Parts: sequence; C-alpha cells; structure tokens
Amino acid sequence: MRRTTLDGTPVRKMPLVEKLSIPTMLTPSNWRDGGVLILTPPGAAHSIWWFFQMDGMFRGWYVNLEAPVARWSGGYDMQDQALDIWVYPDQSWEWKDEDEFADRIGHPVFWTADEVPAIRAEGERLIALAEAGSYPFDGTHVDFKPDPTWAPTTLPANWDHPR
Repeated sequence: MRRTTLDGTPVRKMPLVEKLSIPTMLTPSNWRDGGVLILTPPGAAHSIWWFFQMDGMFRGWYVNLEAPVARWSGGYDMQDQALDIWVYPDQSWEWKDEDEFADRIGHPVFWTADEVPAIRAEGERLIALAEAGSYPFDGTHVDFKPDPTWAPTTLPANWDHPR
C-alpha cells in the first residue's frame, strides 16, 4: 500500500503542507525492489528493516523511528516519526529525512518540540548499537531467504477503517 492523491499520484515526495492540504487515500501497489524483512519489537519506538537486492544480497539496515505500535482488535496502528537511519553492512550509518522531521515539529498531528529529544535519543541509541556491531546490526538475518512456498497475505475486511 502507498498513500496517493485521489487521482493516484504518489505523495511521498510532496511538501508537507501540500500533503496535509489535499485528500489522499491508500492505494494498492507492488513492491518494486529487492526483499525486505521488518522487525517491529513490542513497545519499541522503532522498527528495523533488513534490505536485500533483487539477487538476495544484503544491502543494509533501515531504522524507522516511530511511535510504539498500538495493537487493537482490528490490527495495529503506527505513527512514523520521519527521522530515519540507514546503516550500511560495515555498520557505518547516516541520518535520513532530517529536513522532513524538522518540518513536522510542532504540527498538531505530529510531534512537539518537547518530544524531539526522545525521538533523537532513540535514534542515537540504535546508532550506538550499529557502531558496536550489536544486535540487530550483528549479521543476524543478513542471509534471510523467505520460504518459496509462502504466498502473499490478503488484507482483512475493514483493513482501512480507523479504530
């Protein structure tokens, strides 16, 4: 799924003010890259994404900073916090989307200036793990291959209804 305008135009690269001022919807889409394995630890303010090339070669880790996932009877909700980290296979790293993160500070549907230090601290904690080569940046799952018999899952009824 990806967020688009009502005519199907992707909104990912649009300026925040424009994204928030137009109607959007979630649109079915196909993943167009190599594989990805995502770990969302319960209660954590992040998820870790293992990215793979089309040939299965490990590309690196993507640290998605996000509010802890909220589970409910119909599924789960998550709030992306825009600030992310790319960790290379050699454990070097770089911040991603710092401008988008800064643009959202103080906006009523995102985070306050008071919340910024905690969001950054979570990123810095994960950077320290990466630099130390500690889990999840220790080589675990870098050779992951999905079972070829796995079929794509289907979305449950009412998947798009808010709780």
